Amino acid sequence: MRIGRILAAIVLASGALVAAGGPAAAHAKGTYLVSRHRADVRVPFVARRGGEAVIDLRAAAAGTDWATRGAESSVVSLFVDGRYASDLVVSGAAPLPRQLALGRVTPGVHILRLRFAADRSPAAGATVRIDRLRVTTFDKRDPRYQVLRFAPIMYGRGLAELGSPFQSATTDVPLIAWHESTPAATPGHKVLTYSLIWSNEDGGTNTPALMARWGRTTDIEWTYAVEIDENGDRVPGSDTFQAANHETLHFAGVYENDHPRLETCTSNNNMCDVVDNPMRFFLSTLPTLPAGQPREYLMDTNAWTYQIMAKEMIREGKIEAPCPGAVGTPEVSDQRNYLYAMVQKSTQGANSGSSWVGVALGVRLDGGDTVYLSHHVDPTWSIQRDIPAATTVELPAGTTLDDIAEVSVHRIVVGTDTGAPVHVTRLARGFLLGPDYLPGSPLLDWSGDAELTTASPSAVVWTR
Repeated sequence: MRIGRILAAIVLASGALVAAGGPAAAHAKGTYLVSRHRADVRVPFVARRGGEAVIDLRAAAAGTDWATRGAESSVVSLFVDGRYASDLVVSGAAPLPRQLALGRVTPGVHILRLRFAADRSPAAGATVRIDRLRVTTFDKRDPRYQVLRFAPIMYGRGLAELGSPFQSATTDVPLIAWHESTPAATPGHKVLTYSLIWSNEDGGTNTPALMARWGRTTDIEWTYAVEIDENGDRVPGSDTFQAANHETLHFAGVYENDHPRLETCTSNNNMCDVVDNPMRFFLSTLPTLPAGQPREYLMDTNAWTYQIMAKEMIREGKIEAPCPGAVGTPEVSDQRNYLYAMVQKSTQGANSGSSWVGVALGVRLDGGDTVYLSHHVDPTWSIQRDIPAATTVELPAGTTLDDIAEVSVHRIVVGTDTGAPVHVTRLARGFLLGPDYLPGSPLLDWSGDAELTTASPSAVVWTR
C-alpha cells in the first residue's frame, strides 16, 4: 500500500494526470502524437477506487479521409498495464470526441499505452493527434457500474470475400454503442440490452431501402442482452446475442471478467461468440436511448457519424452521379439532398404478414406541386413499425429548409388492403446535412393525430 501511495504521489507531482471530480476521474494534460515513427505513448493514471474504467479523448489524423481509398484511417491500439483494451480507428483532420471502455481496473497507478497499429492502418504514414484525455473509473456504488461491467467486447470482421482481417479499419467500422435497461419478468430483475452502430453494412438491406425505411445508411443492431438479478449479478444462462440471420442465440463463448467476447462475422454485422479476429473494439456503452426517440438519436448526438456514413457511400460508389431529374429515381444521390425526419405512428389491428399498411412522408416545395415521397413509390419501403422511426425524403439538389412549404403523411398499402387505419401522432427532426455532411438545425416539431384511412389516405400535417 505504501508503494502504491508513493507511485501515486510521483504521478500527481509530474503533472501528467491530475485527480478530478466525478466518480473517480483523472485528466491528462497536453497533446499526444502517435505514429509509426514514434515510440509508444505512455500515460499514467490513478484509479482511486477499483471498478470499470472509461476513457474520453479527442482524436484526429491529418492525411486520412474516410472517402479516400487507401487513406481511410489510422488505428491506435490502447493497452492498460500491458493488457490489450481496444482499437481506435481515427479518420479525418478534425478532432472528434470518442469514448472507449478500458475494462476492470484495481485501485492504484496504471499505465495507459497508445501504440500506432501500422499493420491495420491503411494510412500508415499519418500521425494521430490525441488530446483532452480523461480516464474515469466507476465503482460498485455507481449505478452505471453494472452497465459497464457486462458490456460486450466486440472483435472486428474478417470475411475473406470483403477484404483483409483488418477490414474493420476501412469498412463497416463500429462507431458508437449504447445500452437500454428494461424490467425482467422476475420482480427485482432487469435486462440490459446493448446495441451498436456501424458505418454501413456491406450485406443485408440495399442502400436505397436503408434510406427510405431506416433514414440512414449506417447499420444499427442490438448485439447482446443479459438479465441481472437483485444483487446486480448475471442470471446464469440468461445472456443472448444476435447471431447470423438475426437469430437470437444463448451466449456460449468466453468472458473477460464479466465482459462477453463477440465478433462481427457476417456482411450485415451479426455476431458470433467464437472470436479470432485481430481487431478489438471496446466501445463505451454508457449512452442510452431516451424514451420516444428513434435509435438514430444516438447518431444525432454524435453528429460526426453522418460524415463517416456519407463518406463511406462515396468511396464505395453507392452514390449515383449528379444529373437533372435524379430525384425521381430510387438510387441514392448525394446524402446532403435528403430531409432526415422521424415519424411516430400507430396502426389499428394486425399489421404483419404479406399484407400490411405503412406510412410514407411527403414534402412539397414552395412554388411547386410535386410531392417528394420517402418511399420512392415502392410500397415495401414505407414505414411499417409502430415505434419512433427515422426516414428520409430525397429533394432536388440545392434545396434548403426555407424552400419546404409543407410536409404530409401518406397511408401506403402492401399486398391486399387490410383496412387498418393508421394514426400519425408526431413528426420530429427534419434536418438537412450541410456542406460538411454534418446535420443542420431541425425543422419539424409537430404532434397531433392525423388519421389515415382507405377513404382518406393522406394528410398535410405541417405547413410553413
